[in-house]
Amino acid sequence: MNKSLEYISIIQSLIKEVIATQTEKIDGAARLIANALESGRRVHAFGTGHSHMLAEEIFYRAGGIVNINPILETSLMLHESASKSTRIERLSGYGEIIFDHYGLQSGDVLLVFSNSGRNGVSIDLAKLAAERGLHVIVITNMKHSLSGASRHLSGKRLYEFAEINIDNCGCVGDACVEIEGFNRRVSPTSTVIGAMILNAITAQAVQMMVDDGFDVEVFSSSNVDGGDEINNKFIEKYKKEIKSL
Repeated sequence: MNKSLEYISIIQSLIKEVIATQTEKIDGAARLIANALESGRRVHAFGTGHSHMLAEEIFYRAGGIVNINPILETSLMLHESASKSTRIERLSGYGEIIFDHYGLQSGDVLLVFSNSGRNGVSIDLAKLAAERGLHVIVITNMKHSLSGASRHLSGKRLYEFAEINIDNCGCVGDACVEIEGFNRRVSPTSTVIGAMILNAITAQAVQMMVDDGFDVEVFSSSNVDGGDEINNKFIEKYKKEIKSL
């Protein structure tokens, strides 16, 4: 099979697997988010390395919920130094600094994204959030997570601190396409499937809030007429509370 089509076929099969095995968890995550927003709480989103893109996926997005606080620590992203971020994401204790700096509060929701689910910072943050009364939703890769030891001092993996744990159904190592004559697989799946899961959660959460009679705040595209006016009202309302606005 053509390798581009093979990759697309694998993504299609993973979508079917997510539908078959994770729908109840996706709906549960949507309910937690809807309840938090209806109660005046906030939704925070965090990932390191490439997983940070999922925190950006649901932030300030056309058709996305407004009251989302992305935790975008530059030292844990890739644009300053990819190799440095890999070392930092394994540090135990750093998650506590992030927790305090971003003002996470009891009753809020924290979304944590990690394909491997084994590194210190993500586990630190999820553990502390669970202990402080936040609702922790994790999107991870269970095959990968269970394939190796935790790098956290507790010896536990990320999913063990989740109120709701959603499996992206990927393979160990994330890359999924085998090339004949080459000894390493290519083309990861976690970002594609993670974004799909997040936007499915968003759709269901908004439906729930509408059904509850709640005045839902959703961003418009800035590239349609009237979009700037809609979005600027939300920015003005939240810019002092959401750092990245």
